[in-house]
Amino acid sequence: MVNKTVKATLFALLAASFYALNIPFSKQLLQEVPSTLMASFLYFGAGAGVGLMYLFHWRKEKKEDRLAREDLPYSIGMVVLDILAPIFLMLGIRIGSSANASLLGNFEIVATALIALLIFKEKISGKLWTAIILITISSAILSFEGSGSFQFSSGSVFILLAAVCWGLENNCTRKISEKSTYQIVTIKGLCCGMGSLVIAKLVGEPFPKAEYVLLAMALGFVAYGLSIFMYIRAQRDLGAAKTSAYYSVAPFIGAFLAFIVNGEQLTIVYLFGLLFMIAGTVFVVADTLIYNHKHVHTHLITHAHDGTTHTHTVTHAHSHNHLGQTQGHNHHHSRELLLQEIHSVHTAQ
Repeated sequence: MVNKTVKATLFALLAASFYALNIPFSKQLLQEVPSTLMASFLYFGAGAGVGLMYLFHWRKEKKEDRLAREDLPYSIGMVVLDILAPIFLMLGIRIGSSANASLLGNFEIVATALIALLIFKEKISGKLWTAIILITISSAILSFEGSGSFQFSSGSVFILLAAVCWGLENNCTRKISEKSTYQIVTIKGLCCGMGSLVIAKLVGEPFPKAEYVLLAMALGFVAYGLSIFMYIRAQRDLGAAKTSAYYSVAPFIGAFLAFIVNGEQLTIVYLFGLLFMIAGTVFVVADTLIYNHKHVHTHLITHAHDGTTHTHTVTHAHSHNHLGQTQGHNHHHSRELLLQEIHSVHTAQ
């Protein structure tokens, strides 16, 4: 059991590390590849790579695991938002600092939580509210031009727009998350890649050399495709909450790579933003790792009929969500009846 947990944790950290490659290496490729085409090639790489993996997996899937007609609205929303988000991200990386862009990616946590609250009426814990406030302060600090200027940098504005799009997209994808992940990632990659390609041609972006196209697709396969694959493998044993907590290290790995790969300099503004972002991320991890846990209780229920006593072992898990705005605990019971029949035959008088 320990080995499975260690392996799953490794997968979660690998997922974060693979995604962290996206921004610093995209910054390098953007010197040769236009922004919208870059977004297109990244998604094409993810869709083609995971699609190839899907060819070896699709026969193992049940029909009900695949996307159906009722999933169409959320699938369309997912694709449209995933076309817009990476275009905004690439524009932001091109204009601004890739270290700032990496950290600002954590604003997606804020966007996802607030959209879930306002649109889908989900509750937010006190710790997550604290994280939202700290991450928002960090995002504001990282978004100022500096040198006494009170204007937001245009690069940061594009990054924040990308985070909001991904926040909406997360809530759309969540509605179909029980379906085939291979299918979702393949559709997302190929459709978003095609959508961005059409937009790039409409705005007249010049096509780059073939070697840069291949490099961008390879980056997309690793940073988007393999990252999602590792994330899913981690979720099997860790669950969604713990996996997302480990995944939140991605912006910090990306920011570190920005200084190594792109030779960016540390600034006082960046360091202040980094401190608030670290504090916010700690509260996110505390909210998911500490306050999302399960207690499993076992009860013996004995009843008699037809002169036979039947003893049932009933196991049910209590998920405790400690919510800042509600009192007590929310209990979600998953009923597993483990029927260990003990037959004691009594002679009827």
